[in-house]
Amino acid sequence: MNVAKTDSPAIGIGRKPKFIQLVFVDINGSLKGMEVPIERYEEAVEDGIPFDGSSIPGFQGIEDSDLIFKADPATYAEVPWDGIARVYGYVYRENEPYPADPRGVLRRVTEALEKEGFKAYVGPEPEFYLFKKNGTWELHLPDAGGYFDLVSLDRARELRREVALYMPAFGLTPEVLHHEVGKGQHEIDFRYDEALRTADNIVSFKYMVKAVAEVHGYHATFMPKPIYGFPGNGMHLHISLWEGDENVFVGEDGLSETALHFIGGILRHARALAALTNPTVNSYKRLVPGYEAPVYISWGYRNRSALIRVPAFKGKGARIEYRCPDPSANPYLAFAAVLMAGLDGVKKKTEPEGYAETNVYEMSEAERGRLGIETLPESLKEALEAVKKDDVIRKALGDAYRNFVEYKGEEWESYTEYLKSEGLPEGTKKVTEWELERYFYV
Repeated sequence: MNVAKTDSPAIGIGRKPKFIQLVFVDINGSLKGMEVPIERYEEAVEDGIPFDGSSIPGFQGIEDSDLIFKADPATYAEVPWDGIARVYGYVYRENEPYPADPRGVLRRVTEALEKEGFKAYVGPEPEFYLFKKNGTWELHLPDAGGYFDLVSLDRARELRREVALYMPAFGLTPEVLHHEVGKGQHEIDFRYDEALRTADNIVSFKYMVKAVAEVHGYHATFMPKPIYGFPGNGMHLHISLWEGDENVFVGEDGLSETALHFIGGILRHARALAALTNPTVNSYKRLVPGYEAPVYISWGYRNRSALIRVPAFKGKGARIEYRCPDPSANPYLAFAAVLMAGLDGVKKKTEPEGYAETNVYEMSEAERGRLGIETLPESLKEALEAVKKDDVIRKALGDAYRNFVEYKGEEWESYTEYLKSEGLPEGTKKVTEWELERYFYV
């Protein structure tokens, strides 16, 4: 078998790679992998390359040390600023898909959707901060720009443009580049794609941003809330379901029944979903009243205070915007859970509750109660308790569920031990040194 390698764009360094990175992600969505000579690429696709997985976060332990990485040739790319290539793939154990492999979890979910006649498309909006490197936790912001500022205050314009120019080499199509609300905060949106491809694209995007920032003397962080009192980093997800060339979210006069039931499924499972879409201690420092991040489980048309917003659309552009996810999420596990929650709503014809077109934050508690509007979890601990009770989300993760809950449970315990040692209350909204050490560079 000859494994075709796609041509890299003109931005590339102009020399053929001699090594290839075999890339997968751990339970956190962090890049893991190894490099092999390019001559082993065909072997990586056909037979796979063995590796020791016992120390990978979220993999099961020493009993699963002998694993195999099999490359997915559709993801081959040549890294423009380095003399290497890169390919994503799947993890196997004894010739069977390894159940704790996040990319494999999402593949299984997309196959389940296809059996129902659907294909899911997702468009993300990942936000990040840029900080000057100074060797301490004193976070020096490189600019004082604000939302959509173009000149003078924004010193990262060239960095954003450089990232956008590299993106096509990894198969991403940049669409909008802009400064975000926070000082030193930025967003680069790229075109939606099928769910699995978009999850790959998020991983590639974060890799690119961090690499380009490093060259320019900055740290890029996708940490949900790096600075107390500043806006957090979100990753809104625009989602639609299609049957062939038809967007099934399009109704005769607005959204279709399928779309409404999909929304209903997500809302019904929203508290459990938070464990996957907001999977860190720091995530819940972002999900607080007073900022744009949603707290209340509600939906509406063009309502930016709601958990799910329905943007205005024309033609086949119907979609929903799920607003609570943040970029610390493992995109494969998060997508798998969200899509299965939505599909559960479609199958059960779940009507969406909590409809609101006014600012949910300004409602009284009694009014929210009358509308059936509940709240998202206030901590990782609450989110993990919710997911333990949700059979649909557990089924979406499959055998990876146990690994995820155990790993995140240990994360919460480590954090609470730190709080006790520092004499801090469990519900503190301040960003702690423990969080900076654990999440800032990840």
